[in-house]
Amino acid sequence: MTMLDDPAGTSADQLRDEKLRDGQPMAKPMISGRKARGEQIALYVVVVLPFLALLAAVPLAWGWGIGWTDLILALVFYAVSGMGITVGFHRYFTHGAFKANRGLKIALAVAGSLAIEGPVIRWVADHRRHHAFSDREGDPHSPWRFGESFGGLMKGFWFAHLGWLFDPEHTNQDKYTPDLLADEDLVRIDRQFPLWVAFTMLAPAVLGGLISWSWTGAVTAFFWASLVRLCLLHHVTWSINSVCHLIGERPYASRDKSANFWPLAILSFGESWHNSHHADPTCARHGVDRGQLDISARTIWLFEKLGWASDVRWPRRDRFDKLAARKAAERAA
Repeated sequence: MTMLDDPAGTSADQLRDEKLRDGQPMAKPMISGRKARGEQIALYVVVVLPFLALLAAVPLAWGWGIGWTDLILALVFYAVSGMGITVGFHRYFTHGAFKANRGLKIALAVAGSLAIEGPVIRWVADHRRHHAFSDREGDPHSPWRFGESFGGLMKGFWFAHLGWLFDPEHTNQDKYTPDLLADEDLVRIDRQFPLWVAFTMLAPAVLGGLISWSWTGAVTAFFWASLVRLCLLHHVTWSINSVCHLIGERPYASRDKSANFWPLAILSFGESWHNSHHADPTCARHGVDRGQLDISARTIWLFEKLGWASDVRWPRRDRFDKLAARKAAERAA
């Protein structure tokens, strides 16, 4: 929840939950434990291998191309895993922008795990910590970490985009995600993360092979719908941490340097309206202004219409008008 003011109509229970989600000071330490060597090695593989595949994509495509099966599988897996992150890990599990029935909750946790951005509880713990200390000491991935000089910002950009992933320290889940740790479904899916990694890597190859009935179809599907798809999705997600805290428009008052960056709106499913999000973190829609495409918000709207989601925290125009006025006053001061 933003520190600017509380959304109207928020109950005492919601306020308590939002204080927890926003990482307000608690007795437990911020950091808990360190990553094991095997985990660090696996992280390097997950980050480097898809990136090498993306670098090889152009010459390989020139040699033997990409088929419709590869393209469709890549788009489907990109959409499912990507919105598992944006709708599930981010707007639902981190910020409680809506309530989901049990089936949708499980589906979103599994879908987000297919992005290979970490188990659901760890992802949420890191992101709640980010909101608690956004662009300040304690933020796990602020690009302003090394100062405002050109060299500092370049170093900070790469740290926020990628370097922070290799920090050996774990965010304390007991401090930031006790609600998720109390959910047996999420704990089970979190522990099954290696299974979801194997599935998201191998399923496109299996499908590609079966559809084309050839080993070539399996290999090309693995290359495009597993490796290249994951690399693109990773860098789009990481760009929200790096690019969207450095450049773009800041129409609304927030306590950090988050910015709206329209070129990433489609690829990020609406996550790049980042200033709007940081101004009102529990809002289900980030693209709150006219013409701001937000595919994740439209998906939540569909879930609501189907009866799978409820208590959706849709944006209030009067609230954002106040935030815009406050921003204008800050600029004039």
